[in-house]
Amino acid sequence: MTKETVQKKNNKFSLKKTKDIELSIQFSLDGFSFCVLDSNTKKDIYFTQYQFEETLNSPEDLLRKIETIFKEDQNLQIEYAAVSVIHQSNLSTIVPSKYFDENSLATYLNFNIKTLKTDFIAFDNINTIDAKNVYVPYVNINNYLFQNFGEFEYQHHSTILLAKLLKLESSTQKKMYVNVSKSSFDIVVLENRKLILLNSFSYTTKEDFIYYILFTAEQIQLNTEEFKLYFMGEIEVESEIYKIAYTYIKNIFFLKSENSIFKDLEIANHSNYILLG
Repeated sequence: MTKETVQKKNNKFSLKKTKDIELSIQFSLDGFSFCVLDSNTKKDIYFTQYQFEETLNSPEDLLRKIETIFKEDQNLQIEYAAVSVIHQSNLSTIVPSKYFDENSLATYLNFNIKTLKTDFIAFDNINTIDAKNVYVPYVNINNYLFQNFGEFEYQHHSTILLAKLLKLESSTQKKMYVNVSKSSFDIVVLENRKLILLNSFSYTTKEDFIYYILFTAEQIQLNTEEFKLYFMGEIEVESEIYKIAYTYIKNIFFLKSENSIFKDLEIANHSNYILLG
């Protein structure tokens, strides 16, 4: 079952003006979201998210869901001026540029995950920290989107997340950022605009959730009474994962977006941070 949440429809702007609008769409095994940008004003004017009742088992299952939704959602049948795609998964790793060899992509990933010989592996440039993000994209999704939209650009979700956090980060003290999804979350630790750690974890219980956060804090010697933790994504004060985090960590905040679209949304302005942050 798929739950659709249409967050904003701007009746003053026609999504049929294809030369003036751009599409950004984010895929994961939990669901997908998309937003439409007015390329003249550089403001997001439309946002929709689809949440799957259960996390899917494979990219093949994801494609079947997407094919059905694309046939039903007219806003995904428009010829956009530009399309960008975000692949959200745990199948990635950061490699410093000085150690990077494009012929060794599978080797880098095999330190953390098991890849198949048939897997297509891509990488993003992260110029701000002189590194590469090596990952396995949803190739079948890319192929389907190419049939629908033609050429487009794609990146891994952690590439975009890291770029946004580095842009706003200025503190000389270590800070932890946790981007929460339905069944996984990303931990990013920055200090003085430098990446200390980036990792992704899957979780099913609140105990899983806090274990990985506390373990990470211990490994990089963060005092739970002192360091600042910023949440974004699918987490609220009332949620069990927030409550258990606050039991152990005292300086917790939400990383709020300044995107004007949130004025018309019925969701918190720390949610959907990768698309709307």
